[in-house]
Amino acid sequence: MIKELTLYIDGIEVKVPEGVTILEAAKKVSVEIPTLCYYKDLTPTGNCGICVVEVEGVGTLKRACCTPATDKMKIHTNTKQVLDARKTVMELILSNHPNDCLQCYRNQNCELQTMAEKLGVTELPFKRFDRDMPLDDKGFIIRDSNKCILCGRCIQACQNIQTVYAIDFINRGYDTKMSTFMDMPLNDSTCTNCGQCVAVCPVGALYEKSSIDEVWAAINDPTKHVVVQEAPAVRVAIGEEFGMAEGTVSSGRMHTALRRMGFDRVFDTNFTADLTIMEEGTEVIGKVIKALTTGEIGKHLPVITSCSPGWIKFMETFFADLREHISTAKSPQQMFGPLAKTYYAEKEKIDPKNIVSVSIMPCTAKKYEAARPEMNASGYQDVDHVLTTREFAKMIRQSGIDFKNLPEEEADELMGFYTGAATIFGATGGVMEAALRTVWFVLSGKEMDNYDIKLVRGMDGVKEGVVEVPLSEANAKALNMKVLPVKVAVAHGLSNARKLLTKVATQLKEKGASEYHFIEIMACPGGCVGGGGQPYACEYAARARRADGLYKEDKEMVKVRASHNNPMVQKIYKDFLGEPNSHKAHKLLHTKYVDRSDLV
Repeated sequence: MIKELTLYIDGIEVKVPEGVTILEAAKKVSVEIPTLCYYKDLTPTGNCGICVVEVEGVGTLKRACCTPATDKMKIHTNTKQVLDARKTVMELILSNHPNDCLQCYRNQNCELQTMAEKLGVTELPFKRFDRDMPLDDKGFIIRDSNKCILCGRCIQACQNIQTVYAIDFINRGYDTKMSTFMDMPLNDSTCTNCGQCVAVCPVGALYEKSSIDEVWAAINDPTKHVVVQEAPAVRVAIGEEFGMAEGTVSSGRMHTALRRMGFDRVFDTNFTADLTIMEEGTEVIGKVIKALTTGEIGKHLPVITSCSPGWIKFMETFFADLREHISTAKSPQQMFGPLAKTYYAEKEKIDPKNIVSVSIMPCTAKKYEAARPEMNASGYQDVDHVLTTREFAKMIRQSGIDFKNLPEEEADELMGFYTGAATIFGATGGVMEAALRTVWFVLSGKEMDNYDIKLVRGMDGVKEGVVEVPLSEANAKALNMKVLPVKVAVAHGLSNARKLLTKVATQLKEKGASEYHFIEIMACPGGCVGGGGQPYACEYAARARRADGLYKEDKEMVKVRASHNNPMVQKIYKDFLGEPNSHKAHKLLHTKYVDRSDLV
């Protein structure tokens, strides 16, 4: 039984369970203690010292974020000593922090800027020391060490949440900085471009390489025909940038805003999410049948999803031996790219060299994915520019659009119609659930009575279970069983992926087969709703609320909740691709992977 403590914060009595920090106890009675390095989903370190408080009977100030509360403790949060100490710490931090706020990527969305104003820092009594370190801008995540305040959030996200270990503190004393092994560019390290470091950085020390200017240039070029797609997770996060509640579904407003911004065609990545299910689901079914009929289980199974580019680079770096088990289906973004410059170009009689394909993604790794050399199945770079949700919000503001009060419009139908299965792609377990809805139909010949497969939903790091799929008469005869028990697993966040894949690799090596048939992995905690390009300060609880928004949209699409029922997907197979996994589909919609294990 957990012991209850009684303590006093600024004279207010508060009862908390043992193990709670002073900071957490203060929140319970609505006392705000300022923090800078603290982040709810990371282990408190006390690196910055902003959260100091006075504890009666203790000779020194204590850091509230990492000091456990004790029974009968008496705490003061706003004495002169406390306020002066906080202000001095802030002045010291600012003494070697660049003062180019107006040019900074995080201007008006910077925790340091906000905290300085809160603490009343208007002048600096200390001499400035500019560090003048080079900008690391070789890749798609830019690292500006001059702006780093050494809070350590990014390192925790990279090492503890993602287990990538691309960054750490190097050097000592005044020369301490966040960097990579041998101080090499981030792009040359084990970095997966997932952007979780960017998502937790409180200042402008880490940010994505922007494509805003290039997209505006394309829109304003009369010789270019600019098409746009938007990922499922964007629609439940973009509203946060304009004061709307987390998880608010903004599909219609999103489409309207894009038209007003000047895009020639507004499509939706959800269309190719449905297409991904047709390609990946067909691949899964084929491999399951082949494994069961030949007895070569370990050769063909498990099949692992391929939609998350951060996960793919993680696999290529740390689990390259499992490459043959990864679905060859491209992500929805990269399926859309070649189809925009082939299928759509052919339908509209537009020279593909004049088509500019833009995607809006919750993910910084999507920028890296679009630039991979194999992503040119159309004969051109399939996706020309990738914008994060944050960049999209900036462009909306630049356009003077009142996003919150926009009317709602549908995407253009040819590559914009989608099902509920597609929209849940943005949540952890969503790709698995969408695939199972179609796998069930193909193997049984009938629709599911209940499309909600709850065993793959939720924020547990690894979810697994068995889905009993009834077989049609023909499939039952071929497999010599009436029901196929499909063992599935879902992991989100790369630390969870590492645990699951280590288990799979061990089973394959020691037993020659894995217990799983189908595995979904997403690089970011919560799935794409928690992507590195989403609005800042996204705690896990907020990610869950975004996922709830996607499930809400899915539930409301009563008649079209399974990808195989998308009429526009049926049309593209009839008019252009032939059938799932056809030769043409493989050329345009499938890919291969490389071994990057030399980076480790």
